[in-house]
Amino acid sequence: MSDLVQRVREVLPSVRADLEELVRIESVWADPARRPEVQRSAELTARLLGQAGFPDVQIVAEGGAPAVIARYPAPEGAPTVLLYAHHDVQPEGDANQWASPPFEPTERDGRLYGRGSADDKAGIATHLAAFRAHGGRPPVGVTVFVEGEEESGSPSLGALLSAHSEALRADVIVIADSDNWSTEIPSLTVSLRGLADCVVEVATLDHGLHSGLWGGVVPDALSVLVRLLATLHDDNGNVAVAGLHESVAAPVDYPPGRVRADTGLLEGVAEIGSGSVPQRLWAKPAITIIGIDTTSVAASSNTLIPRARAKVSLRVAPGGDAAAHLTALKSHLEQHVSWGAQVTVTPGDVGEPYAIDATGPVYDAARAAFRQAWGVEPVDMGMGGSIPFIAEFAAAYPQATILVTGVEDPGSQAHSINESLHLGVLERAAAAEALLLAKLVEQPAG
Repeated sequence: MSDLVQRVREVLPSVRADLEELVRIESVWADPARRPEVQRSAELTARLLGQAGFPDVQIVAEGGAPAVIARYPAPEGAPTVLLYAHHDVQPEGDANQWASPPFEPTERDGRLYGRGSADDKAGIATHLAAFRAHGGRPPVGVTVFVEGEEESGSPSLGALLSAHSEALRADVIVIADSDNWSTEIPSLTVSLRGLADCVVEVATLDHGLHSGLWGGVVPDALSVLVRLLATLHDDNGNVAVAGLHESVAAPVDYPPGRVRADTGLLEGVAEIGSGSVPQRLWAKPAITIIGIDTTSVAASSNTLIPRARAKVSLRVAPGGDAAAHLTALKSHLEQHVSWGAQVTVTPGDVGEPYAIDATGPVYDAARAAFRQAWGVEPVDMGMGGSIPFIAEFAAAYPQATILVTGVEDPGSQAHSINESLHLGVLERAAAAEALLLAKLVEQPAG
């Protein structure tokens, strides 16, 4: 087994070169102008998997972004492992806020910077490294599935799973799209919050009015909207919408001060909510205002604004029903609007939370692989973020064991400016995956 770790080290230079080539492609599916780049990213991913030794590689699409399926058949009596990643990335935001160009991979202090370097082109790199470490002939069947629209909510994933059900069928599913406890301690993600969002619009006038002539008598829509959004939390920052579910977080010791260190919380700004950090992050609902449409400061005038709207994002604790939570949020917004203003709530996306029973031989094999690759015991942790498609995989393949792993760490800044991958984490994550493929023959699924 130690030979596998060494072989991972030997293939890493070529894997890193492939990762850098992937990062240079602006595969932002959310931007229609860059959808040809997503196609180019799929083509490069397919070529890399074919060069790695997969005998069957195809690019597929079912009404959405191109995905890649690569298959290596299982030897007689061996299980099949599905390795998941996605090749689409988040928009880069303001490129001027990046320390180096977002689509030009740049190494600084042992980290590789660039959009998608961690989320989730590093997942593709991990799978390539693990497969190459086995010389292209692992002791188990391996299917790599690289999706192309995860950052847009995976709208065609259900159709892909249905159309390619047999090609994607596996005994073990490894989702390489999560976080690690730190750069030195790996994690198995055992719970994820779900997601629901909506757009709320308030209206008070059929046209704007002079604020000097009518201010103090006629309410403006933005003031109404601000008051309404403020009702979503109590004074301590706890979610104040009735009827939302709370579960129990994994028993993890979260060191004091880590929130401030990991997030860049400004001096004097306090945490919100009550309960332990893991409870608030992983097991309680959270509501965030992620966008507001109104008159900009630059274009503002002394006018009562007639209409304003905001997008509200709700994270759903494991065990909760995302659709029911969206209904509760809609009811709250409709019932708490001030001064009789008209309010319209337009429901958006819904993704279910997921909790994993991380016991059994596959998890024993995974933990053993982590211990050997990282030199420490892995942490079972929750994830405050959402990966709704995991529930779709679980529904499509109820007999499969699902492992949620990743190559990110708290410093990766996925979805933000200056996203980066810790290169040491990449090596250890790839070694753990290569070891897992070997250990699953010793401890087969089921």
